[in-house]
Amino acid sequence: MSQKNIFARFTFVRLIAAACLLLVLSGSFSLLFAQSINLKNAVVIVSSGIPSPMKETAATILSEEIARRSGQVFGINTVWPKIGTPVIALVLSSDTELAGRVVPAKRESSNPEFKKEGYRILTEVSDKGSITWIIGSDSRGVIFGAGWLLRNLRIAPGIVQLDEKADFASAPAYPIRGHQIGYRTTANTYDAWSTAQMDQYIRELAIFGTNAIEGIPFQEGEAPSPHFKIPSAEMRIRMSEMCQKYDMDYWVWTPATFDLKDEAKRKAEIEMHEEFYKKAPRLDHIFFPGGDPGENHPSDVMPFLKELQSRLVKYHPNGKMWISLQGFSVEQIDYFYQYLAKEKPLWLEGVVSGPGSPPIAETRYRLPKQYKHREYPDITHAIRCEFPVEKFDQAYALTLGRESVNPRPYAFAKIHEKYAPFTDGFVSYSDGSHDDVNKVIWSMRGWDPQKNIHQILKEYASFFFGKNIDQQVASGIEALEQNWKGPLAENGGVEATFAFWKNLETTNPTLKNNWRWQMLVMRAYYDEYTRLRLINEQELEKQANAILAKADLKTIDKSMTDALVVVNKADKQPIAIEIRKHIEELTDALYVSIGLQTSTAKHKPRNPERGAIMDFVDYPLNNRWWLADEFEKIRKIKDAGEQLAMLKRVSSWENPGAGSYYDDISSVSKGPRVKTISEDATDVAWWDSGMSRKRLSSQLFQREPALDYDNLDPGSRYMIRVVGYGEALLRVDGKRLSPVVYNKELDSVKEWIVPLSLTQDGKISVTFDGPEESDLNWRKNSKISDIWLLKM
Repeated sequence: MSQKNIFARFTFVRLIAAACLLLVLSGSFSLLFAQSINLKNAVVIVSSGIPSPMKETAATILSEEIARRSGQVFGINTVWPKIGTPVIALVLSSDTELAGRVVPAKRESSNPEFKKEGYRILTEVSDKGSITWIIGSDSRGVIFGAGWLLRNLRIAPGIVQLDEKADFASAPAYPIRGHQIGYRTTANTYDAWSTAQMDQYIRELAIFGTNAIEGIPFQEGEAPSPHFKIPSAEMRIRMSEMCQKYDMDYWVWTPATFDLKDEAKRKAEIEMHEEFYKKAPRLDHIFFPGGDPGENHPSDVMPFLKELQSRLVKYHPNGKMWISLQGFSVEQIDYFYQYLAKEKPLWLEGVVSGPGSPPIAETRYRLPKQYKHREYPDITHAIRCEFPVEKFDQAYALTLGRESVNPRPYAFAKIHEKYAPFTDGFVSYSDGSHDDVNKVIWSMRGWDPQKNIHQILKEYASFFFGKNIDQQVASGIEALEQNWKGPLAENGGVEATFAFWKNLETTNPTLKNNWRWQMLVMRAYYDEYTRLRLINEQELEKQANAILAKADLKTIDKSMTDALVVVNKADKQPIAIEIRKHIEELTDALYVSIGLQTSTAKHKPRNPERGAIMDFVDYPLNNRWWLADEFEKIRKIKDAGEQLAMLKRVSSWENPGAGSYYDDISSVSKGPRVKTISEDATDVAWWDSGMSRKRLSSQLFQREPALDYDNLDPGSRYMIRVVGYGEALLRVDGKRLSPVVYNKELDSVKEWIVPLSLTQDGKISVTFDGPEESDLNWRKNSKISDIWLLKM
């Protein structure tokens, strides 16, 4: 390029830069590039065509949520402001004009803003100012459109803007998108909320596309929570009023835990229902959860529900009745479908599928088309549940437990994708705010099953924490989900996630009292602390086992004493003290900010299983409690030879010697040959209120594990040993073997000799048939926890 051309290009660039600077100084830069829309000091104009209360509600949501984050208080009016004032216009797609301005709706019924609950967001920019149109098909379309705007605005003190012009339209894929919020003692958070907190949470769910709330109005025999701000009877009416305010369907979950053949109790129950129906200003759906809880046959349930429905429509003419088949036997399920075929009840709206129900696809195929089908997914639990975390490290299962802060965005997106096509939507099972991210994922994927998960998380982060860190927080939430995948000791990503969130916490001090922020930060600290403890305590146990392995007849007592000194260093010389201290600070802060009950001593939850993670934050991650108890048994034995034999069994539990193999059936880190994962509720034990002193491996189990072994010695005899409970119907290479030892008690041993003919190729496959135990509660089902292939 010539020197002349270089000079010309340089001059042109300088002129453009100077022009841009002038435009910035004059406030016209955004108009030149048509990117950001400044809504500072905007006025909200509301169409008179929007019915009340949404006419007031939608405008109030916009004004209050923007003011809370920016300090800017928007005016609300029905007439147009002076030229130059930014406008946010709330209209229905059926409106043709608003205060003399033409509503720019695309008049085609196939467009989203003309479909039920759909909306369009459209910005118009001119030298007279900007108009941001929120065009809803109906009342819900207006509030969901307002939600889109709030999720996509850049809001900070003194700043309210759209980063670019918008022309976006959407309508929901599924008509039912709801969440259960039970103001009851069982909840780990909801029972501590004031009416203002409940109202705000329901509002925030609406902002993310939720259109239904399910309450739990009465449960027989449940004592009032010590955290109740108002009586539960009053709160259930307040929740009905809130649903009316936000135009959400109000569902209630109402089991019958008594014998429906008892006429006096049945009559009292119906009268209690009717009294509630009469008082509730809005009530759309009654959900009766089959046999969970309850033990009534559908021959008694269906007439009961028919009578309830007759009382419901007296006060709520469009009220609907639903039933789940949870806990029903095969005979009871068949009876139900026969009843539908014969009676064709018009009073029944549909069937709900939840934990313990028949398969979702089967239900849809068997259910006559005139009946709807709703999912009741458990999004609140990590173990002993409908959707347990796959390959969950036992260290987490024992400490974080069943109800902890549990963002699982990608896992639940896949679960929704798998089951949603067989349904008309969902109302989730939730026992607290710890599953808040999961609620948003379900609501937004229920709206749009193709919506990008990372984008959902960015919108979540933008609305609750600020658009300036939405990308970082979205990635941080994804990292927390990754923390729960695979062997914890091998997952170096946990430390990276901890460092990431610690930096976010340090650089965003203004968020320290935000309960959603507190939850996410706390999880990062808790995961890191658990990993550091696991690595340390497992190493201490290895050292203790090495001491025991060297024991002889003269050193039995000393070996046990020395081994306990080593493993008990976990208590005597604790590690990561500062991390542990901050976890406690964060959980105490969560009790203040949102009522999360993480400590039995401090916060009085219903029971330790209900999210009391601070009860278990230091639960042993090695077998020091079990070792102490085993040593007590050994010391009581008179024969030194027998003592030594038991000691060797203890020390070699996980190391049976050359040519032999051990697998901890459900341990992601200690079951290398196990091919199966637990997909049912019997994956992690809950014994002694979570404080079991049993060996860690015995607290994990499967019913029908499958394992592959190779590199076996074709000339050697092998024995299979199993520890568990109940039945263990073993097959090797498909052949059922007869046991030589078969004890059914908890932690007892079963043994089989493997025929030489099966090991001649140097490999075997081991499987177990599932025993028929449909008559048993899942907690009493057979279990297999440990398995050895021992070279004889």
